[in-house]
Amino acid sequence: MRARRRAAAVILAAAPLALGPTAAWAHTGSGLVQASSGDPTAACTAGAESGTNFPNTEVEPYIAVNPWNAHQAIGVFQQDRWTDGGAHAGGVVWTRDGVHYAEGLLPFGTCGAPGGTNYERVSDLWVSFGPDGAAYSSGLEFDDADNRNGLGAATSFDGGRTWKFAQPVIADDDTAHFNDKNSVTADPRRPGTAYQVWDRLDQPFDASGHAISFDGPAYISITHDHGRTWSAPRVLVNTSVTPNMQTIGNIIVADGRSGRLYDFFDQITYTDPNTDGVIDAHYAFITSTDGGRTWSAPSRITADTSVGDVDPNDPTKFLRTGSGLPNVAIDPVTGELYLAFEGTTFTGGATDQVELVHSSDHGRSWSAPVRISHGPQAPSYTPSIAVDPAGTVSVTYYDVRDLKPGNTTTLPTSTWLYSFPRGHQHDAVERRIAPDFDWLLAPSAGGHFLGDYEGLAAAGFDAVRPFFSTTLNAPQTNVFSGTFETPLGDPFALSQPNPGTATPHTAGPPSPAQRIAAHLAERKTAH
Repeated sequence: MRARRRAAAVILAAAPLALGPTAAWAHTGSGLVQASSGDPTAACTAGAESGTNFPNTEVEPYIAVNPWNAHQAIGVFQQDRWTDGGAHAGGVVWTRDGVHYAEGLLPFGTCGAPGGTNYERVSDLWVSFGPDGAAYSSGLEFDDADNRNGLGAATSFDGGRTWKFAQPVIADDDTAHFNDKNSVTADPRRPGTAYQVWDRLDQPFDASGHAISFDGPAYISITHDHGRTWSAPRVLVNTSVTPNMQTIGNIIVADGRSGRLYDFFDQITYTDPNTDGVIDAHYAFITSTDGGRTWSAPSRITADTSVGDVDPNDPTKFLRTGSGLPNVAIDPVTGELYLAFEGTTFTGGATDQVELVHSSDHGRSWSAPVRISHGPQAPSYTPSIAVDPAGTVSVTYYDVRDLKPGNTTTLPTSTWLYSFPRGHQHDAVERRIAPDFDWLLAPSAGGHFLGDYEGLAAAGFDAVRPFFSTTLNAPQTNVFSGTFETPLGDPFALSQPNPGTATPHTAGPPSPAQRIAAHLAERKTAH
Protein backbone atom coordinates (compact mmCIF):
# COMPACT_ATOMS: atom_id res chain seq x y z
CA MET A 1 0.00 0.00 0.00
CA ARG A 2 1.11 3.56 -0.58
CA ALA A 3 -0.39 6.11 1.77
CA ARG A 4 1.52 8.89 0.06
CA ARG A 5 3.62 8.87 -3.07
CA ARG A 6 4.38 11.36 -5.78
CA ALA A 7 2.05 10.89 -8.73
CA ALA A 8 3.94 11.80 -11.34
CA ALA A 9 22.99 -6.59 -26.21
CA VAL A 10 19.95 -8.66 -25.70
CA ILE A 11 19.09 -12.05 -27.19
CA LEU A 12 15.34 -12.45 -27.67
CA ALA A 13 13.96 -15.93 -27.12
CA ALA A 14 10.89 -17.58 -28.57
CA ALA A 15 7.78 -15.91 -29.95
CA PRO A 16 4.79 -15.25 -27.64
CA LEU A 17 3.53 -18.42 -26.00
CA ALA A 18 -0.03 -19.35 -26.79
CA LEU A 19 -0.92 -22.26 -24.52
CA GLY A 20 -3.67 -22.06 -21.91
CA PRO A 21 -2.90 -20.48 -18.55
CA THR A 22 -2.92 -23.74 -16.60
CA ALA A 23 -0.54 -25.53 -18.95
CA ALA A 24 3.16 -26.08 -18.23
CA TRP A 25 4.80 -23.84 -20.82
CA ALA A 26 7.86 -25.01 -22.68
CA HIS A 27 11.13 -23.51 -21.44
CA THR A 28 14.35 -24.54 -19.73
CA GLY A 29 13.26 -25.39 -16.20
CA SER A 30 10.41 -27.08 -14.37
CA GLY A 31 7.55 -25.48 -16.31
CA LEU A 32 5.43 -22.43 -15.54
CA VAL A 33 2.28 -23.20 -13.57
CA GLN A 34 -0.59 -21.36 -11.98
CA ALA A 35 0.27 -21.19 -8.28
CA SER A 36 -2.94 -19.65 -6.90
CA SER A 37 -6.53 -20.74 -7.39
CA GLY A 38 -9.92 -20.40 -5.74
CA ASP A 39 -11.05 -17.70 -3.34
CA PRO A 40 -10.62 -18.65 0.33
CA THR A 41 -12.00 -15.30 1.55
CA ALA A 42 -15.12 -15.19 -0.63
CA ALA A 43 -17.46 -15.28 2.38
CA CYS A 44 -15.64 -12.60 4.37
CA THR A 45 -17.47 -9.27 4.81
CA ALA A 46 -14.96 -7.34 6.96
CA GLY A 47 -13.70 -3.97 5.80
CA ALA A 48 -16.70 -3.18 3.62
CA GLU A 49 -17.39 0.35 4.91
CA SER A 50 -15.98 1.85 1.71
CA GLY A 51 -14.59 0.87 -1.65
CA THR A 52 -15.29 -1.98 -4.05
CA ASN A 53 -13.83 -5.43 -3.62
CA PHE A 54 -12.51 -7.56 -6.47
CA PRO A 55 -13.19 -11.19 -5.53
CA ASN A 56 -10.94 -13.98 -6.72
CA THR A 57 -7.99 -11.68 -7.32
CA GLU A 58 -4.44 -12.39 -6.19
CA VAL A 59 -2.07 -9.45 -6.63
CA GLU A 60 1.26 -8.04 -5.42
CA PRO A 61 3.02 -11.38 -4.87
CA TYR A 62 6.36 -12.08 -3.24
CA ILE A 63 8.32 -15.34 -2.95
CA ALA A 64 11.10 -16.94 -0.91
CA VAL A 65 12.99 -20.17 -1.65
CA ASN A 66 14.61 -22.30 1.04
CA PRO A 67 18.38 -21.76 0.62
CA TRP A 68 19.01 -25.45 1.38
CA ASN A 69 16.19 -26.89 -0.75
CA ALA A 70 15.60 -25.25 -4.12
CA HIS A 71 12.30 -27.11 -4.56
CA GLN A 72 10.78 -25.66 -1.39
CA ALA A 73 9.23 -22.21 -1.82
CA ILE A 74 6.63 -20.00 -0.15
CA GLY A 75 4.70 -17.34 -2.03
CA VAL A 76 2.49 -14.64 -0.49
CA PHE A 77 0.07 -12.14 -2.04
CA GLN A 78 -2.98 -9.96 -1.46
CA GLN A 79 -6.19 -12.01 -1.65
CA ASP A 80 -9.23 -10.08 -3.00
CA ARG A 81 -8.07 -6.51 -3.47
CA TRP A 82 -10.11 -3.41 -2.51
CA THR A 83 -10.22 -0.29 -4.71
CA ASP A 84 -9.29 2.05 -1.85
CA GLY A 85 -6.54 0.07 -0.16
CA GLY A 86 -5.64 -3.38 1.04
CA ALA A 87 -7.26 -6.76 0.55
CA HIS A 88 -9.41 -9.21 2.46
CA ALA A 89 -6.39 -11.21 3.60
CA GLY A 90 -2.87 -12.36 2.91
CA GLY A 91 -2.86 -15.42 0.70
CA VAL A 92 -0.06 -17.97 0.89
CA VAL A 93 1.00 -20.89 -1.32
CA TRP A 94 3.76 -23.37 -0.71
CA THR A 95 5.47 -26.12 -2.65
CA ARG A 96 7.78 -28.96 -1.65
CA ASP A 97 8.63 -30.12 -5.16
CA GLY A 98 8.78 -26.80 -7.00
CA VAL A 99 5.79 -27.66 -9.18
CA HIS A 100 2.68 -28.44 -7.14
CA TYR A 101 1.29 -25.78 -4.81
CA ALA A 102 -0.99 -25.92 -1.80
CA GLU A 103 -2.87 -22.78 -0.81
CA GLY A 104 -3.95 -21.15 2.44
CA LEU A 105 -4.11 -17.89 4.36
CA LEU A 106 -1.65 -16.05 6.55
CA PRO A 107 -2.77 -15.25 10.13
CA PHE A 108 -3.20 -11.54 9.39
CA GLY A 109 -6.57 -9.80 9.64
CA THR A 110 -10.12 -10.90 10.42
CA CYS A 111 -10.42 -12.71 7.10
CA GLY A 112 -7.10 -14.52 7.52
CA ALA A 113 -6.18 -17.82 9.13
CA PRO A 114 -7.66 -18.50 12.60
CA GLY A 115 -5.65 -17.33 15.58
CA GLY A 116 -4.28 -14.30 13.80
CA THR A 117 -4.57 -10.57 14.28
CA ASN A 118 -7.83 -8.64 14.23
CA TYR A 119 -7.80 -6.08 11.42
CA GLU A 120 -10.28 -5.52 8.59
CA ARG A 121 -7.79 -5.33 5.72
CA VAL A 122 -4.31 -6.58 4.86
CA SER A 123 -1.67 -5.38 2.40
CA ASP A 124 2.05 -5.52 1.50
CA LEU A 125 2.81 -9.18 2.20
CA TRP A 126 6.44 -10.33 2.39
CA VAL A 127 8.26 -13.57 3.23
CA SER A 128 11.87 -14.67 3.85
CA PHE A 129 13.58 -18.00 4.64
CA GLY A 130 16.25 -18.28 7.32
CA PRO A 131 19.31 -20.56 7.14
CA ASP A 132 17.59 -23.19 9.29
CA GLY A 133 14.45 -23.41 7.13
CA ALA A 134 12.27 -21.17 9.32
CA ALA A 135 10.24 -18.70 7.27
CA TYR A 136 9.18 -15.23 8.41
CA SER A 137 6.17 -13.36 7.04
CA SER A 138 5.21 -9.70 7.30
CA GLY A 139 1.93 -7.96 6.55
CA LEU A 140 0.53 -4.45 6.76
CA GLU A 141 -2.81 -4.42 8.63
CA PHE A 142 -5.46 -1.71 9.07
CA ASP A 143 -9.15 -1.01 9.57
CA ASP A 144 -11.45 0.67 7.10
CA ALA A 145 -13.84 1.82 9.83
CA ASP A 146 -11.31 3.58 12.10
CA ASN A 147 -7.66 4.62 12.37
CA ARG A 148 -6.19 1.36 13.67
CA ASN A 149 -3.21 0.21 11.64
CA GLY A 150 -0.02 -1.70 12.19
CA LEU A 151 2.38 -4.36 11.04
CA GLY A 152 2.00 -8.09 11.69
CA ALA A 153 4.53 -10.91 11.87
CA ALA A 154 4.32 -14.70 11.90
CA THR A 155 6.73 -17.63 11.53
CA SER A 156 6.44 -20.99 9.78
CA PHE A 157 8.54 -24.04 10.64
CA ASP A 158 6.94 -26.39 8.09
CA GLY A 159 7.49 -24.64 4.77
CA GLY A 160 4.44 -22.36 4.89
CA ARG A 161 1.68 -24.84 5.77
CA THR A 162 1.15 -23.46 9.30
CA TRP A 163 2.17 -20.20 10.97
CA LYS A 164 3.00 -19.49 14.61
CA PHE A 165 3.61 -16.46 16.83
CA ALA A 166 1.21 -14.17 14.92
CA GLN A 167 1.49 -10.77 16.58
CA PRO A 168 1.67 -7.04 15.94
CA VAL A 169 5.15 -5.58 15.58
CA ILE A 170 3.70 -2.07 15.82
CA ALA A 171 0.13 -0.83 16.35
CA ASP A 172 -1.22 2.71 15.95
CA ASP A 173 -4.73 4.11 16.37
CA ASP A 174 -4.14 7.80 15.59
CA THR A 175 -5.06 9.38 12.26
CA ALA A 176 -1.68 11.16 12.32
CA HIS A 177 0.27 7.88 11.98
CA PHE A 178 0.22 5.24 9.27
CA ASN A 179 2.64 2.35 8.78
CA ASP A 180 3.48 1.47 5.18
CA LYS A 181 5.62 -0.54 2.74
CA ASN A 182 7.07 -3.19 5.01
CA SER A 183 9.47 -6.03 4.28
CA VAL A 184 11.14 -8.79 6.30
CA THR A 185 14.60 -10.30 5.79
CA ALA A 186 15.98 -13.37 7.57
CA ASP A 187 19.64 -13.18 8.52
CA PRO A 188 21.55 -15.78 6.44
CA ARG A 189 24.20 -16.26 9.17
CA ARG A 190 22.13 -16.17 12.35
CA PRO A 191 19.35 -18.78 12.71
CA GLY A 192 16.33 -17.30 14.45
CA THR A 193 17.17 -13.72 13.52
CA ALA A 194 15.10 -11.61 11.12
CA TYR A 195 14.61 -7.90 10.46
CA GLN A 196 11.34 -6.08 9.78
CA VAL A 197 11.61 -2.60 8.20
CA TRP A 198 8.95 -0.14 7.06
CA ASP A 199 8.15 3.57 6.84
CA ARG A 200 5.83 5.25 9.34
CA LEU A 201 4.05 8.31 7.97
CA ASP A 202 3.55 11.00 10.64
CA GLN A 203 1.16 13.69 9.41
CA PRO A 204 -0.93 15.52 12.05
CA PHE A 205 -3.84 17.63 10.81
CA ASP A 206 -5.48 20.80 12.09
CA ALA A 207 -9.24 21.24 12.64
CA SER A 208 -9.79 22.20 9.00
CA GLY A 209 -8.14 19.04 7.72
CA HIS A 210 -4.86 20.58 6.56
CA ALA A 211 -1.60 18.86 7.43
CA ILE A 212 0.47 20.70 10.02
CA SER A 213 3.65 18.84 9.15
CA PHE A 214 4.87 15.71 7.38
CA ASP A 215 7.54 13.18 8.29
CA GLY A 216 8.18 9.62 7.07
CA PRO A 217 11.00 7.90 8.96
CA ALA A 218 12.00 4.28 8.44
CA TYR A 219 11.53 1.91 11.39
CA ILE A 220 13.06 -1.44 12.32
CA SER A 221 12.16 -4.33 14.63
CA ILE A 222 14.32 -7.43 15.13
CA THR A 223 13.70 -10.96 16.39
CA HIS A 224 16.41 -13.27 17.69
CA ASP A 225 14.08 -16.10 18.77
CA HIS A 226 12.35 -17.14 15.52
CA GLY A 227 9.62 -14.51 15.87
CA ARG A 228 8.42 -15.44 19.34
CA THR A 229 9.22 -11.84 20.29
CA TRP A 230 10.16 -8.73 18.33
CA SER A 231 12.13 -5.77 19.64
CA ALA A 232 10.43 -2.44 20.30
CA PRO A 233 10.20 -0.53 17.00
CA ARG A 234 12.80 2.20 16.66
CA VAL A 235 13.71 4.78 14.05
CA LEU A 236 16.10 3.43 11.43
CA VAL A 237 16.29 6.46 9.11
CA ASN A 238 15.51 9.81 10.73
CA THR A 239 13.77 12.08 8.22
CA SER A 240 12.79 14.82 10.68
CA VAL A 241 16.06 16.65 9.98
CA THR A 242 14.54 17.84 6.69
CA PRO A 243 10.93 19.12 6.57
CA ASN A 244 8.43 17.05 4.58
CA MET A 245 10.73 14.09 3.91
CA GLN A 246 9.94 10.38 3.87
CA THR A 247 11.48 7.04 3.03
CA ILE A 248 9.56 4.34 1.18
CA GLY A 249 10.27 0.81 0.00
CA ASN A 250 12.77 -0.14 2.72
CA ILE A 251 14.39 -3.54 2.01
CA ILE A 252 17.28 -5.13 3.92
CA VAL A 253 19.77 -7.43 2.22
CA ALA A 254 22.46 -9.24 4.19
CA ASP A 255 25.98 -10.24 3.21
CA GLY A 256 26.22 -13.88 4.24
CA ARG A 257 30.03 -13.77 4.30
CA SER A 258 30.65 -10.72 6.49
CA GLY A 259 27.30 -10.27 8.24
CA ARG A 260 27.03 -6.68 6.98
CA LEU A 261 23.44 -5.44 6.56
CA TYR A 262 22.20 -2.95 3.98
CA ASP A 263 18.84 -1.16 4.04
CA PHE A 264 17.78 0.35 0.70
CA PHE A 265 14.95 2.86 0.19
CA ASP A 266 13.63 5.74 -1.88
CA GLN A 267 14.06 9.07 -0.07
CA ILE A 268 11.62 11.81 -1.08
CA THR A 269 11.34 15.46 -0.03
CA TYR A 270 8.03 17.21 -0.74
CA THR A 271 7.44 20.92 -1.29
CA ASP A 272 5.01 21.15 1.65
CA PRO A 273 2.93 18.84 3.89
CA ASN A 274 -0.29 19.23 1.87
CA THR A 275 0.75 18.51 -1.72
CA ASP A 276 2.65 15.87 -3.65
CA GLY A 277 5.05 18.36 -5.21
CA VAL A 278 8.57 16.94 -4.99
CA ILE A 279 11.81 18.82 -4.37
CA ASP A 280 14.03 15.75 -4.56
CA ALA A 281 13.75 11.98 -4.86
CA HIS A 282 16.67 9.57 -4.87
CA TYR A 283 17.58 6.01 -3.93
CA ALA A 284 19.77 5.64 -0.86
CA PHE A 285 21.02 3.05 1.62
CA ILE A 286 22.43 2.65 5.11
CA THR A 287 24.65 -0.10 6.54
CA SER A 288 25.18 -1.95 9.79
CA THR A 289 28.15 -4.08 10.79
CA ASP A 290 26.85 -5.09 14.24
CA GLY A 291 23.68 -7.02 13.48
CA GLY A 292 21.43 -3.99 13.18
CA ARG A 293 22.25 -2.34 16.52
CA THR A 294 23.78 0.75 14.88
CA TRP A 295 23.54 2.10 11.35
CA SER A 296 25.43 4.51 9.14
CA ALA A 297 24.05 7.79 7.82
CA PRO A 298 22.21 7.52 4.47
CA SER A 299 24.32 7.42 1.31
CA ARG A 300 22.87 8.55 -2.00
CA ILE A 301 22.94 6.07 -4.89
CA THR A 302 21.16 7.63 -7.86
CA ALA A 303 18.22 9.88 -8.68
CA ASP A 304 14.69 8.49 -8.78
CA THR A 305 13.57 9.68 -12.22
CA SER A 306 10.40 7.57 -12.38
CA VAL A 307 7.06 9.03 -13.42
CA GLY A 308 3.46 7.96 -12.98
CA ASP A 309 2.71 5.11 -15.39
CA VAL A 310 -0.22 5.11 -17.82
CA ASP A 311 -1.51 3.22 -20.83
CA PRO A 312 0.77 4.60 -23.60
CA ASN A 313 -2.21 4.91 -25.97
CA ASP A 314 -4.61 6.38 -23.39
CA PRO A 315 -3.00 8.48 -20.62
CA THR A 316 -6.33 8.63 -18.75
CA LYS A 317 -5.85 4.95 -17.81
CA PHE A 318 -3.41 4.77 -14.91
CA LEU A 319 -1.21 1.75 -14.22
CA ARG A 320 -0.25 0.89 -10.63
CA THR A 321 3.38 -0.28 -10.88
CA GLY A 322 6.68 -0.38 -9.03
CA SER A 323 7.45 3.22 -9.98
CA GLY A 324 9.57 4.82 -7.26
CA LEU A 325 10.29 1.60 -5.38
CA PRO A 326 13.75 -0.05 -5.25
CA ASN A 327 14.27 -3.76 -5.74
CA VAL A 328 17.62 -5.03 -4.49
CA ALA A 329 19.82 -8.12 -4.40
CA ILE A 330 23.29 -9.13 -3.24
CA ASP A 331 25.68 -11.62 -4.81
CA PRO A 332 26.05 -14.33 -2.11
CA VAL A 333 29.63 -15.10 -3.14
CA THR A 334 31.20 -11.70 -3.92
CA GLY A 335 28.91 -9.34 -1.98
CA GLU A 336 28.28 -7.20 -5.07
CA LEU A 337 25.12 -5.10 -4.69
CA TYR A 338 22.46 -4.58 -7.37
CA LEU A 339 19.59 -2.11 -7.48
CA ALA A 340 16.83 -2.37 -10.11
CA PHE A 341 14.20 0.34 -10.52
CA GLU A 342 11.93 2.17 -12.94
CA GLY A 343 13.40 5.34 -14.42
CA THR A 344 13.30 7.74 -17.35
CA THR A 345 17.05 8.26 -17.83
CA PHE A 346 16.87 6.92 -21.38
CA THR A 347 13.53 8.43 -22.40
CA GLY A 348 14.17 12.07 -21.50
CA GLY A 349 11.73 11.95 -18.60
CA ALA A 350 8.87 10.64 -20.75
CA THR A 351 8.16 7.01 -19.86
CA ASP A 352 9.57 4.51 -17.38
CA GLN A 353 11.91 1.70 -18.31
CA VAL A 354 13.80 -0.76 -16.14
CA GLU A 355 17.25 0.44 -15.08
CA LEU A 356 20.07 -1.17 -13.11
CA VAL A 357 23.02 0.06 -11.05
CA HIS A 358 25.56 -2.00 -9.09
CA SER A 359 28.38 -1.63 -6.60
CA SER A 360 31.35 -3.97 -6.11
CA ASP A 361 32.83 -2.09 -3.12
CA HIS A 362 30.11 -2.34 -0.45
CA GLY A 363 28.30 0.72 -1.77
CA ARG A 364 31.20 3.17 -1.67
CA SER A 365 30.73 3.78 -5.40
CA TRP A 366 27.97 2.89 -7.86
CA SER A 367 27.85 2.40 -11.61
CA ALA A 368 25.88 4.73 -13.83
CA PRO A 369 22.36 3.48 -14.64
CA VAL A 370 22.02 1.13 -17.60
CA ARG A 371 18.77 0.20 -19.31
CA ILE A 372 18.03 -3.51 -19.26
CA SER A 373 14.53 -3.60 -20.71
CA HIS A 374 14.19 -4.11 -24.45
CA GLY A 375 14.13 -1.37 -27.03
CA PRO A 376 14.08 2.45 -26.86
CA GLN A 377 10.30 2.73 -27.27
CA ALA A 378 8.73 0.09 -25.01
CA PRO A 379 7.83 1.25 -21.49
CA SER A 380 8.61 -1.40 -18.87
CA TYR A 381 7.56 -1.77 -15.27
CA THR A 382 7.91 -3.36 -11.83
CA PRO A 383 11.33 -5.01 -11.84
CA SER A 384 12.28 -7.77 -9.42
CA ILE A 385 15.91 -8.86 -9.07
CA ALA A 386 17.80 -11.88 -7.72
CA VAL A 387 21.38 -13.16 -7.86
CA ASP A 388 22.05 -16.90 -7.67
CA PRO A 389 25.18 -18.42 -6.04
CA ALA A 390 26.78 -18.78 -9.48
CA GLY A 391 26.72 -14.99 -9.73
CA THR A 392 24.07 -14.75 -12.42
CA VAL A 393 21.92 -11.64 -12.14
CA SER A 394 18.26 -12.04 -13.12
CA VAL A 395 15.51 -9.44 -13.42
CA THR A 396 11.84 -9.93 -14.21
CA TYR A 397 9.56 -7.16 -15.44
CA TYR A 398 6.48 -6.36 -17.50
CA ASP A 399 6.43 -4.39 -20.72
CA VAL A 400 3.96 -3.42 -23.45
CA ARG A 401 6.11 -3.87 -26.56
CA ASP A 402 3.25 -5.73 -28.28
CA LEU A 403 0.80 -2.82 -27.97
CA LYS A 404 -0.22 -1.60 -31.43
CA PRO A 405 -0.71 2.11 -32.24
CA GLY A 406 -4.34 3.14 -31.85
CA ASN A 407 -5.32 0.25 -29.58
CA THR A 408 -7.07 1.83 -26.59
CA THR A 409 -9.31 -1.11 -25.64
CA THR A 410 -6.70 -3.61 -24.45
CA LEU A 411 -3.15 -3.40 -23.10
CA PRO A 412 -1.21 -6.51 -24.22
CA THR A 413 1.44 -7.08 -21.56
CA SER A 414 4.51 -9.32 -21.72
CA THR A 415 6.39 -10.85 -18.79
CA TRP A 416 10.17 -11.09 -19.23
CA LEU A 417 13.19 -12.64 -17.55
CA TYR A 418 16.54 -10.94 -18.22
CA SER A 419 19.71 -12.71 -17.04
CA PHE A 420 23.46 -12.30 -17.38
CA PRO A 421 26.50 -14.00 -15.79
CA ARG A 422 28.46 -12.05 -13.21
CA GLY A 423 30.44 -9.32 -14.94
CA HIS A 424 29.14 -10.17 -18.42
CA GLN A 425 26.07 -8.05 -19.06
CA HIS A 426 26.96 -8.00 -22.77
CA ASP A 427 26.01 -11.71 -22.76
CA ALA A 428 22.52 -11.03 -21.39
CA VAL A 429 19.60 -13.22 -22.41
CA GLU A 430 16.00 -11.99 -22.37
CA ARG A 431 13.20 -14.58 -22.35
CA ARG A 432 9.43 -14.24 -22.53
CA ILE A 433 8.11 -16.41 -19.68
CA ALA A 434 4.31 -16.17 -20.06
CA PRO A 435 1.70 -15.50 -22.72
CA ASP A 436 0.62 -11.90 -23.16
CA PHE A 437 -2.31 -10.76 -21.01
CA ASP A 438 -4.49 -7.64 -20.87
CA TRP A 439 -3.35 -5.39 -18.03
CA LEU A 440 -6.56 -3.36 -18.21
CA LEU A 441 -8.44 -6.35 -16.73
CA ALA A 442 -6.51 -6.05 -13.45
CA PRO A 443 -8.28 -4.68 -10.34
CA SER A 444 -8.59 -0.92 -10.09
CA ALA A 445 -6.71 0.44 -7.06
CA GLY A 446 -5.07 3.76 -7.79
CA GLY A 447 -4.65 2.43 -11.32
CA HIS A 448 -4.91 -1.01 -12.89
CA PHE A 449 -3.16 -2.97 -10.14
CA LEU A 450 -0.98 -6.07 -10.43
CA GLY A 451 1.24 -5.00 -7.55
CA ASP A 452 3.77 -2.41 -6.44
CA TYR A 453 6.22 -5.31 -6.60
CA GLU A 454 6.42 -8.90 -7.88
CA GLY A 455 8.53 -11.83 -6.65
CA LEU A 456 11.80 -13.37 -7.84
CA ALA A 457 14.18 -15.62 -5.89
CA ALA A 458 17.27 -17.69 -6.60
CA ALA A 459 16.42 -21.41 -6.71
CA GLY A 460 19.61 -23.38 -6.21
CA PHE A 461 22.98 -22.79 -7.87
CA ASP A 462 21.81 -21.82 -11.34
CA ALA A 463 18.10 -21.13 -11.50
CA VAL A 464 15.52 -18.58 -10.42
CA ARG A 465 11.85 -18.76 -9.48
CA PRO A 466 9.67 -15.83 -10.61
CA PHE A 467 6.31 -15.19 -8.92
CA PHE A 468 4.03 -12.74 -10.69
CA SER A 469 0.39 -11.76 -11.30
CA THR A 470 -1.46 -11.86 -14.62
CA THR A 471 -5.02 -11.55 -15.90
CA LEU A 472 -4.80 -14.66 -18.07
CA ASN A 473 -7.91 -16.03 -16.31
CA ALA A 474 -9.82 -12.74 -16.19
CA PRO A 475 -11.90 -11.68 -14.34
CA GLN A 476 -9.65 -13.56 -11.95
CA THR A 477 -6.12 -12.28 -11.36
CA ASN A 478 -3.83 -15.19 -10.54
CA VAL A 479 -0.23 -15.74 -9.52
CA PHE A 480 2.08 -17.86 -11.69
CA SER A 481 5.50 -19.36 -10.99
CA GLY A 482 8.11 -21.78 -12.31
CA THR A 483 11.84 -22.38 -12.36
CA PHE A 484 14.18 -21.08 -15.06
CA GLU A 485 17.80 -22.02 -15.53
CA THR A 486 20.14 -19.04 -15.71
CA PRO A 487 23.11 -18.50 -18.05
CA LEU A 488 26.30 -20.19 -16.93
CA GLY A 489 28.77 -18.15 -14.97
CA ASP A 490 32.55 -18.57 -14.84
CA PRO A 491 33.47 -21.57 -12.65
CA PHE A 492 37.15 -20.56 -12.57
CA ALA A 493 36.28 -17.11 -11.22
CA LEU A 494 34.12 -18.66 -8.54
CA SER A 495 36.93 -20.92 -7.36
CA GLN A 496 39.21 -17.97 -6.58
CA PRO A 497 39.45 -16.34 -3.14
CA ASN A 498 37.33 -13.21 -2.78
CA PRO A 499 39.13 -9.94 -1.93
CA GLY A 500 39.33 -9.52 1.81
CA THR A 501 38.50 -13.16 2.61
CA ALA A 502 40.68 -16.04 3.72
CA THR A 503 42.18 -18.35 1.11
CA PRO A 504 40.17 -21.61 0.93
CA HIS A 505 41.79 -24.64 2.54
CA THR A 506 43.29 -27.11 0.11
CA ALA A 507 42.30 -30.03 2.32
CA GLY A 508 38.98 -31.01 3.80
CA PRO A 509 35.47 -30.36 2.40
CA PRO A 510 35.25 -28.05 -0.64
CA SER A 511 34.23 -24.44 -0.05
CA PRO A 512 30.79 -23.23 -1.26
CA ALA A 513 32.49 -21.48 -4.18
CA GLN A 514 34.32 -24.68 -5.14
CA ARG A 515 31.10 -26.70 -4.97
CA ILE A 516 29.38 -24.16 -7.21
CA ALA A 517 32.28 -24.22 -9.67
CA ALA A 518 32.16 -28.02 -9.85
CA HIS A 519 28.39 -27.97 -10.37
CA LEU A 520 28.67 -25.47 -13.21
CA ALA A 521 31.50 -27.36 -14.86
CA GLU A 522 29.40 -30.54 -14.74
CA ARG A 523 26.45 -28.69 -16.27
CA LYS A 524 28.59 -27.33 -19.10
CA THR A 525 29.69 -30.88 -19.89
CA ALA A 526 26.11 -32.15 -19.77
CA HIS A 527 24.83 -29.46 -22.10
